[in-house]
Amino acid sequence: MSNLKRTPLNRTMKLVIITAIFLLLFSLAGCSSSKQEVNSSTNNAPRLTDQAMEAYYVDAQWLQENLDQVTIVDARADKEYKKGHIPGAVNITWQALSNMQPKQGEPGWGVVLSNEQLSKKIGEFGIDGKKDIVVYNDPAGLGEDGRVVWMLRIAGLENSRMLFGGWPAWQKAGGEGTKDTPQVKAVSFSIINPDTSLLATTEYIKANKDKVKLLDTRSPEEFTGKTDHGERVRGHIPGAIHLHYRDAFNPDGTVKTVAELKDMFVQVGLKPGDEVISYCTVGIRSGFMTELLRMCGYENAKNYNASFSEWAGDPNNPIEK
Repeated sequence: MSNLKRTPLNRTMKLVIITAIFLLLFSLAGCSSSKQEVNSSTNNAPRLTDQAMEAYYVDAQWLQENLDQVTIVDARADKEYKKGHIPGAVNITWQALSNMQPKQGEPGWGVVLSNEQLSKKIGEFGIDGKKDIVVYNDPAGLGEDGRVVWMLRIAGLENSRMLFGGWPAWQKAGGEGTKDTPQVKAVSFSIINPDTSLLATTEYIKANKDKVKLLDTRSPEEFTGKTDHGERVRGHIPGAIHLHYRDAFNPDGTVKTVAELKDMFVQVGLKPGDEVISYCTVGIRSGFMTELLRMCGYENAKNYNASFSEWAGDPNNPIEK
């Protein structure tokens, strides 16, 4: 074996190799740190920590982990959906599952479709009920996610839940957005066990007015008759309790905990054993509140779907301001 002398060239090559190894390790560490930064940024997304809410909500992280295992429904308006949505989400507005043939104030305007029509519509959107369903919207809206879930649960799809924090929470979680519209294949769907206990009609309210508690979920200005949403006259149904649906939200657009919601309901005079019938203009905000009431143990909570539009549309019905 020959002995190699330590020449200046050998020392230079050794230094180059050591430097290269150091730079490689540094770059790998940098990549690791960069990846950690990306992951930590997703921690800004709200997490669902209240187990009592899990039958009605999932959070963005859960949805990311189960994206291919669920049916995703975007309940926002078509124009918002087209600006960007969760990959694979199908756009189902509350109107798509409701009777929009009558005019506002006429009987039946905006009410959920009949079982036969609802079955057909749900099937046309590719929903067969075999997968869990996650519905989302923008929390700044009118509670459209709750209204859609309310209708899906009427159809017997109890595996329908809402996205905690909605579209903004998905974005905060680093979730991807797309403008691509998924190809929806129509399927056969039939409502077997409709949950009619979720629904109240004008006739039902009149027949049980002394037994139920009416909850007006509109704004204070609507309740007191200072403004309206197109109803024939302003005001509220006599005896109704007022609780604005916005009071159910935290500043970040997430819904309050079950304990906080229960306290809020009790403070306005609603007990868990009460039959609470919520209403608004056409059952959107009240559909959302009905789902929250059910989540909080109000098993007899119902949504007056036709709401104040139908009530005020009949000049024979009493109204207070």
